[in-house]
Amino acid sequence: MTSTDQETFDVVVVGGGPGGSTVATLVAQQGHHVLLLEKETFPRYQIGESLLPSTIHGIGALLGVTDEIEKAGFMRKRGGTFRWGANPEPWSFSFAISPRIAGPTSHAYQVERMKFDQILLDNARRKGVEVREQCAAVEVIEDGGRVQGLVYTGPDGTRRSVRSAFVVDASGNKSRLHQSVGGERVYSDFFQNIALFGYFTGGDRLPDPNRGNIFCAAFDEGWFWYIPLTDDLTSVGAVINRESASEVQGDPRQALARLIDRCEPIRDLLKNSAGVTEGPYGQVRVRKDYSYLNTRFWRPGMVLVGDAACFVDPVFSSGVHLATYSATLAARSINTALDGLVDEERSFQEYEARYRHEYGLFYEFLMSFYDMNADDTSYYWQAKKVTRCADSELESFVGLVGGVASGESAVLGAESLRAKLAATSGELAQSVAAVGAAATADDATPLFQSSIVSEVMREGARTQARAQFGEAFGDAGPMFPGGLMPTADGTRWTAADAQ
Repeated sequence: MTSTDQETFDVVVVGGGPGGSTVATLVAQQGHHVLLLEKETFPRYQIGESLLPSTIHGIGALLGVTDEIEKAGFMRKRGGTFRWGANPEPWSFSFAISPRIAGPTSHAYQVERMKFDQILLDNARRKGVEVREQCAAVEVIEDGGRVQGLVYTGPDGTRRSVRSAFVVDASGNKSRLHQSVGGERVYSDFFQNIALFGYFTGGDRLPDPNRGNIFCAAFDEGWFWYIPLTDDLTSVGAVINRESASEVQGDPRQALARLIDRCEPIRDLLKNSAGVTEGPYGQVRVRKDYSYLNTRFWRPGMVLVGDAACFVDPVFSSGVHLATYSATLAARSINTALDGLVDEERSFQEYEARYRHEYGLFYEFLMSFYDMNADDTSYYWQAKKVTRCADSELESFVGLVGGVASGESAVLGAESLRAKLAATSGELAQSVAAVGAAATADDATPLFQSSIVSEVMREGARTQARAQFGEAFGDAGPMFPGGLMPTADGTRWTAADAQ
């Protein structure tokens, strides 16, 4: 193979998914020269189809794609429905109940990722990003302890090199480039699951007004997702613990059918359905759904966003949210450093602290959510009990998330966190019970009053407020002592004393 003349850009982004498209667009919109490399050709299949409101109405507005997404005809998602916890009957929540996202922005969408990701990538092109598909990153270029570009192969296999002030790895959970930031990828002892999923036509829908909700149903081996993508097409997946891995041996389609038969609510919804066997949705896929967290998110000249940095169990549809949210944070740091407003180290310390904080909230929320299930006859749920976690898991969680997120030098001990999570799961269980007993099936006020749910929603609500009104409700000061604040338009960081 031969090399061509070297090019120069301000930023090179690896990966054309939501995280990559978002960071590339938000940097290019500030006048910087951005190259995006994508190893596949769009549209391409991807999982992660259930979105949150802040992605659509907050980050979507910053990108300028909210109207286009609205016109795409995706299934409207008003909230979620769960058969989970002590109550055997399904319970629902609506985004509109929360005062943080009430009104016309109190919905999201269930999306076919081939179409959704294409919208974001095409928007990046329109906003000035140089997009090159069928281009695979090979290695970064280092000089003097700093990443200063990368080597990639083009569609013809030719190795090419490009110099840049920053490299962004947004290439997802299969990223190999992430190793270039140093550190290591630490896998969770708590969430070690296997996902088995496929697509069906003719599946039933929940009664209105919850027709477009994601439905999650717990059963002995784990839980199912049921996502209505269109009036006729449904994404169905089982997430099971690694001790039940034998359940997915052999033919994946037959294994999924066996699991569906063991989960009565899902079996009933699919009683008149047929599995899709052709096209991009015709395959039943198996993926190891391990949650993980990198010990480093950046180094001089390089930053990880989305799944390249961390991933957490998907029961609350956090994947695209964390990808686009982290991309927004990274874009602020890159814009700030390129414009010389705040030094690079301080800008990216803010990025990492905020992204770890958001990841930590979802991690804690999910640990509490799993812990509240009262079906003690199920080995799966017993294994997921927070009180049965090894101290090493809690210590890892605290050390990697709690200490950084708090911005303090002192870190909670594992026993303190154990007590905190037990209290949170108890509060969450009470809130869910109150939702199930509410006068209307859609009255989720008690759920949103619980402290952990309120905290999980807070940053998304700030993003929406900033996009719509030019300011973030509650941004009275830095998130961490001595930290930075976003500018009013959300494009850069600024020191609190510069306000």
